[in-house]
Amino acid sequence: MAQKITSRAARAAAGGAGVGSSRRGSPAGGRPLDELVQDCVHCGFCLPSCPTYVLTGEEADSPRGRIHLVGQVLAGTPIAGSPQLHLDRCLSCMACMTACPSGVRYDEIVELARRRVEDHGVRSPGDRLRRSAIFALFPHPRRLRAARAVLVLADRSGLRRLLRRLLRHPAVARHVPATVRTLDALAPALTPVESLPALLPGAEPRRGRVGLLTGCVQSVLFSGVNVATARVLAAEGFDVVVPADQGCCGALSGHAGRHREAAEMARRTIDCFSAAQVDTVVVNAAGCGSAMKEYARLLRDDPGYAHLAAELAARTRDLSEFLVASGTRAPRGRLDVTVAYHDACHLAHAQGIRGAPRTLLAEIPGLELREIAEPDLCCGSAGVYNLLEVETARELGLRKAAHVAATGADVLVAANPGCLMQIRASAGPQALAMTYSHIAEVLDASLRAAGHEHTA
Repeated sequence: MAQKITSRAARAAAGGAGVGSSRRGSPAGGRPLDELVQDCVHCGFCLPSCPTYVLTGEEADSPRGRIHLVGQVLAGTPIAGSPQLHLDRCLSCMACMTACPSGVRYDEIVELARRRVEDHGVRSPGDRLRRSAIFALFPHPRRLRAARAVLVLADRSGLRRLLRRLLRHPAVARHVPATVRTLDALAPALTPVESLPALLPGAEPRRGRVGLLTGCVQSVLFSGVNVATARVLAAEGFDVVVPADQGCCGALSGHAGRHREAAEMARRTIDCFSAAQVDTVVVNAAGCGSAMKEYARLLRDDPGYAHLAAELAARTRDLSEFLVASGTRAPRGRLDVTVAYHDACHLAHAQGIRGAPRTLLAEIPGLELREIAEPDLCCGSAGVYNLLEVETARELGLRKAAHVAATGADVLVAANPGCLMQIRASAGPQALAMTYSHIAEVLDASLRAAGHEHTA
């Protein structure tokens, strides 16, 4: 069995110990932004892979264009204006890193540049207010539960239906912020929140002890995905530990350049899973897994956490990655369905995981897998991007939804809840003809079809 994640008590001993590379190979010590920018040779291989460039055809909306703008900022150009505008338009999907033949660390470049935007306070008061409201809600499960309770009351009273009718009226709609209208369109069905025990014992013979990240948005709006994930892991022989004091991993804040916020959330997550004493931390949301695998980079300058961050990052695995590496043994039951699998950007590009989900789906008898056109192009979700860059996200969502519909599949499967929300909302009335499921829910359904009733 793998060595346990070091407990919090080891922090003093860890001190400023050397940090190994992250999953994507970020250098432990980090490189200054001006050096990272110089790595780009402006070859253009990234252009057809970039969603915003595909939509606009504008050089400034391409990865190499943004890198050029960052270089200008370093040379003295104010970051407010064009650099900020085009940095904001980037989805951080990392498709350019898959395409780049030179190994340019675009993820680090855009992250550091966005930190400058946030630290220099160049946003308008309205933009700051909107972003503050978004980040005061979504990374906080308790606040999300309170907001969900209000929505449930609005549904039951009929108030939400009335508001939606009003929003369809042009005279009203033009006075309502696009972010508010998008929030309403994205909101999933408000099913009851399902809870998990602190420990779900694995089926015999036991194979290990894993921790499960339940997340912020996931734990409130997609709790059924977490329950399905725990059941699948337990059926495969793993004790599943679900720490009660966990919260947001910091992914949403980190991708938006809110470094201090992301770092504090990362520290809390490290403390939480260090205390849990697990072999592996399993994550079922692509954006969260990507962020946690980069904890070593995020906290590389923190002498109290650098070593622990690298340790946790090295033991973080996506659900599909973990199951394929461990080998599945629980019998799969037949599911006679056609499935279109969507590659979440932070799974396919940021983590380099494409084959594992397809391998798991192929193990299910009766399931037919259909591929989606333009699989590497982002759906427009990208954390909270669809709330901040509404029009671009809408165009990408419509494009993806059309490709999904063209498969004629019964079920759309993804490994990220944000993608499922975005594509379903973009599909409009056509969404009713398809089921939208996380891969954990499909695996759980197959286990149940085989008669496996491991309850959470």
